Amino acid sequence: MKTVKEINLTAEDLKLLNSKLGLRRLFSSKNIDLEKTLREVRYENNLLERQIELVKLQTWAIKNNKKIVILFEGRDAAGKGGAIRRIASHINPRYYRKVALNKPTEDEQGQWYFQRYVNELPKPGKIIFFDRSWYNRAVVEPVNGFCTEEEYKTFMNQVNDFEKMIIQSDLYLIKFYFSISKEEQQKRFDEIKKSDLKRWKMSAVDERAQELWYEYTKYKEVMLKDTNSEHAPWVIIQANKKTEARLAAIDHLLKTIPYKD
Repeated sequence: MKTVKEINLTAEDLKLLNSKLGLRRLFSSKNIDLEKTLREVRYENNLLERQIELVKLQTWAIKNNKKIVILFEGRDAAGKGGAIRRIASHINPRYYRKVALNKPTEDEQGQWYFQRYVNELPKPGKIIFFDRSWYNRAVVEPVNGFCTEEEYKTFMNQVNDFEKMIIQSDLYLIKFYFSISKEEQQKRFDEIKKSDLKRWKMSAVDERAQELWYEYTKYKEVMLKDTNSEHAPWVIIQANKKTEARLAAIDHLLKTIPYKD
């Protein structure tokens, strides 16, 4: 038998609960939680409103041959992939790509570090989402010993100029950093490990993330300080609450890219 926690409901609350989405959410679990249902319905409605605007943004980009690159950086399990999925869920799949590069091949290791990322930059009318980007060399690689100190310093000396060059090629560049607490990361790792459907997400690097937390913090703070340029500033997204982080990221995109309806 379902139990219901009583709360005082406004006329707006009742309207939300009686909507198709509200009713579906309301009866999706054994214990009916009106407060939780209202939060979920408000979030879904707010998300849908923004997704409609994202379709308009993409249509503007296509018609005007605009190139857009969005970087999603942050610690493991910070919610980068989930945010990309919500942003891209209703836009035209022919005009965007998600890029999550594997470790460099032997040939790529002998190239200029930025070369393989240049190869992924968008053509006119396209949007590229980087689920981790060239900033691997600013944090993940030095923390885990995947690059030398000289390679790290070379990257840090070149990255601001590199970004200025690609922006000058009539490209919009937005850099998100999803920030979570140590406790929240551990909580999410525990949930992933318990899930048969998500367990594959845990990599060897993820397994050491908590152990190396403060080493990551050291490199992260240097990155955010030294690569927060006027032409390509960092946007810090507080991501302990996934739903709020997704909406905040979308709001920034809609505010920053000068699309027209």
